[in-house]
Amino acid sequence: MRLGIADHFGWAVAVTASDDHEVVDRRRVELVEPGVTPAPIHYDSQHLSEVATVTLVEEVRASVARATAASLDVLCNALREPIVSMSLRVWPADFPHDIAVQRRVPYESRADAVMYRQELARAAEERGWAVHLYRAKDVEALARERLGARADDVLHGPRTRLGPPWTKDHRTALAATICA
Repeated sequence: MRLGIADHFGWAVAVTASDDHEVVDRRRVELVEPGVTPAPIHYDSQHLSEVATVTLVEEVRASVARATAASLDVLCNALREPIVSMSLRVWPADFPHDIAVQRRVPYESRADAVMYRQELARAAEERGWAVHLYRAKDVEALARERLGARADDVLHGPRTRLGPPWTKDHRTALAATICA
């Protein structure tokens, strides 16, 4: 099974597909515990000192690690076969680690999303899954190329077979599993 993730602040659309690209599971997964800010840099850091921001980011990252692990455990327990890979949106390899830099434009608007992807990747690696990165704006077109004549059925068919919701996030996550 391959898992594709389309993440947002604090939650993600997770689509699990078989080797022949059949959707076997799709769900919303929580990536941060209730009551914890989903975006410590973007939402909160402007009102905090640098030291307080560092502390908050550490607390949120720990919450993300716990919530992500719990969500992935629930997903794995619902599947008949093991997951072998996770596909995530790419983040810049040179994205700064320094919180003082992350608090500044242009990084502050992306720092929280990068944190979620890093924690998702860490959770996947801890489970022995391969991690694949994708560019959201390209992945559906790449999947269409690989699928050829089957593309519409594979990418849009789940809405008919499974019913709503089947959004662009679902298609993106599925396309990412195809390109993995």
